[in-house]
Amino acid sequence: MKRAFKFRFYPTDVQAAELTRTFGCVRLVYNKALAVRAAAWSDEQRNISYSDTSAMLTGWKKSEDLAFLSEVSCVPLQQSLRNLHGAFANFFAKRARYPRFKSKKKSRAAAEYTRSAFRWRDGRLTLAKMSEPLAIVWSRPLPVGSMPSTVTVSRDRAGRWFVSMLVDDFVEHHAPTTSAVGVDAGVTALVTLSTGEKIANPRHEEKERVRLARAQRLHARKQKGSNNREKSGRKIARLHARIADRRTDFLHKLTTRFVRENQTIVIEDLNVKGMLRNRRLARVIADASWSQLRRLLEYKAAWRGRQVIVVDRWLPSSKICSKCGHRVGVMSLNVREWQCPCGDVHDRDVNAAKNILAAGLAVAACGDGVRPTQRELVRHLSEPPYRG
Repeated sequence: MKRAFKFRFYPTDVQAAELTRTFGCVRLVYNKALAVRAAAWSDEQRNISYSDTSAMLTGWKKSEDLAFLSEVSCVPLQQSLRNLHGAFANFFAKRARYPRFKSKKKSRAAAEYTRSAFRWRDGRLTLAKMSEPLAIVWSRPLPVGSMPSTVTVSRDRAGRWFVSMLVDDFVEHHAPTTSAVGVDAGVTALVTLSTGEKIANPRHEEKERVRLARAQRLHARKQKGSNNREKSGRKIARLHARIADRRTDFLHKLTTRFVRENQTIVIEDLNVKGMLRNRRLARVIADASWSQLRRLLEYKAAWRGRQVIVVDRWLPSSKICSKCGHRVGVMSLNVREWQCPCGDVHDRDVNAAKNILAAGLAVAACGDGVRPTQRELVRHLSEPPYRG
């Protein structure tokens, strides 16, 4: 399988200048090709292929105004045209929206190098148009004997430089197990498991909220276009980067544990985009990053031979008794415990996690995409070892 390994590196002044120039040329070529393709379709209903834009790039390099495109490596420029072609293919296949122009301030600064545009020797990476290898901080080793097929260099808003190497790797499956767990996402507790365990929400953004607000107030007072405003913008970006890094690290450790300990993991299909419209909860929901949690779980489970089951988002998991199947009518968010007519007292989140697990097992038994009935939920909850 193809696997990307991302590392931070510290370029020299010459390397930083060369990469910055390459980023600008990549963005320019992408925007010009997008403009040409959009104009050709709107004016003539004519589709322009990748080979057409590649021929246009050759002509752009020969023009007097764009002669500077020849000063950087041609491979990242060609890769930007391939990326644009892929973006249009995804749009026509209804997998993505229409491609947008890249912004100098808001878009990701990146350049992609294929095998012909870099040299890999004795664990040292040298890019085209550079005489010295990159000073990479090797936080973890690459697979033994691996050779990068593609290298992507990027710079984030905080000014940090990263290099991502795509290599062939083999990931061993975990030993099969019979354990299964239901996961209920929340705000107070980030996740609640069907075993009764609750994992608290670290709320990384809330811990930095005071510093972030102060930095944003100072940034707003700076004159637009000044160096001081640019410096304060980088300071805000560093705060956001630290928050994102801590959140990602926590989610990686959490999902790795779930995949290692369980053969089957059942989660809800949450409408996170719709939930973010709630002004009272939008900030804490965004900080919880439920979408990233699901994404990490799904690809790690696929790597390790585990199964992730996603149940219907309309399943009333909090309102159904995990023992008898009785369903209550209305339950507000401030109700954290409730008693069923059968006599059981339920913790709202633990009960929801048990119902999610039962629904996932019912879906696995009935077939993918089948929404289980309350009778099926009760039957799966009563079967060992998932007795509530």
